[in-house]
Amino acid sequence: MVFSSTLFLLYFLPAFLVVYVLFGKFRELKNWWILLASIAFYAWGAPFFVYILLGSTIIDYFIVQRLHKAKNQKRKRLFLVFSIGMNLGLLAYFKYANFFVDNFNELLYAIGFEQIGWTQVALPIGISFYTFQTLTYSIDVYRGTNKPLKHIHHYLLYIMSFPQMIAGPIVRFNLIADQITERKETIDDKLFGFFRFCIGLAKKVLVANVLGLQATEIMALPADQLTFLTSWVGILAYTFQIYFDFSGYSDMAIGLGKMMGFTFPENFNNPYNSRSITEFWRRWHITLGQWMKDYLYIPLGGNKVNSKFKLFFNLWLVFLISGLWHGASWNFVIWGAFHGSFLILDRLFLKTLLEKIGTVPSVAFTFLVVVIGWVFFSIEDLNGAWTYLGHMFYFNGWELVELSRETVAVLVLSVIISFVCLTKFGRYLQNVIYNEANVHLLRQVTYLLIAGVLFTFSLSSITGEGFNPFIYFRF
Repeated sequence: MVFSSTLFLLYFLPAFLVVYVLFGKFRELKNWWILLASIAFYAWGAPFFVYILLGSTIIDYFIVQRLHKAKNQKRKRLFLVFSIGMNLGLLAYFKYANFFVDNFNELLYAIGFEQIGWTQVALPIGISFYTFQTLTYSIDVYRGTNKPLKHIHHYLLYIMSFPQMIAGPIVRFNLIADQITERKETIDDKLFGFFRFCIGLAKKVLVANVLGLQATEIMALPADQLTFLTSWVGILAYTFQIYFDFSGYSDMAIGLGKMMGFTFPENFNNPYNSRSITEFWRRWHITLGQWMKDYLYIPLGGNKVNSKFKLFFNLWLVFLISGLWHGASWNFVIWGAFHGSFLILDRLFLKTLLEKIGTVPSVAFTFLVVVIGWVFFSIEDLNGAWTYLGHMFYFNGWELVELSRETVAVLVLSVIISFVCLTKFGRYLQNVIYNEANVHLLRQVTYLLIAGVLFTFSLSSITGEGFNPFIYFRF
């Protein structure tokens, strides 16, 4: 089940909210209801894996309890290894087993040996987000950042809460531990949460889906039908599709959480306004970047290593892993290495140079780098990605596939929304829209009107169009 579906919008969400509100001030009943609804939400799309998910989460809970009670550091470290090993083992098997076996078979074929038989493993939706959240729990308890949760259903709620389970943001344990048992809920929060949810829904349905359809059609064209202009339109459509899709789902998750009294971390902050790739990764998928920094980059030595070579290698390694986290394919590894290389260049000279040439040129250059990177992210076939990239930089005429008026209008709108915050007026407008403080009657009415319009148009689009992809299936 996904948020942008009639099943969720017309049946699951209304039924969930009605029962949730009826529980009034009984927070524990509400927690149980969120947990049961989350299990049903996930089981709808993955009825087999939900049992593995529940079983491994329960086992992990007791491992971390033992970790916390262990009397010496050696035993604590042993239980931490058990927890990390189990969770990474699940991720490795379900997400990467096919990738490694396929590559091993190619190697065997190349050297003349018989390939091994293998039954393809189905990829459970959201396995990467699940793994990262379980890791934050065990590592934070090991570090003493937080004590473990006292009740197993609280831990299951943290891991399986349906708003952020399959598409993020990655909610670290230390940010939400107290909210499970002590959160406050207000009418203003519920209203703003619904408003934020509808903004995200509109981003996904009214913008990302329209651009995604065009991008899919162009990228499916035979190589001999691709032209310079067509290839650029296709990748630009994908560039804005992926942003409005990703950020839209984050908005929906944050909004749903707010309606239940939870405050989830922001995950996007106008990433295409970045003046360097370093800045881009402070604005794009913020919770992933922070996770990689705190749980991988800093343990590797961070900025305190004693040589530039080791510093640059660690940066590159972290982004190789980040690329592989996004998908089990060499394309994602190349995408991660591509961004890691520009982060190294930023450290060497590029960031200083970009700061000197002014805002517009530096934003334009950074945006170009990001767009080129999206080629490897969007096209799963590695040879196809290189071919597509070649058409982008080989001028062979101004021929362009026919674009509908809707596609052109949405593409122009996406450009305006993506870059408007480079202006003072844009930043003011964003602050007005997303500011939760000073909510008075006029703003409440305005929120309701805007949310109602966006919800109606989005629902109409979902029921009228057949194209509604879920691009997180690889994660």
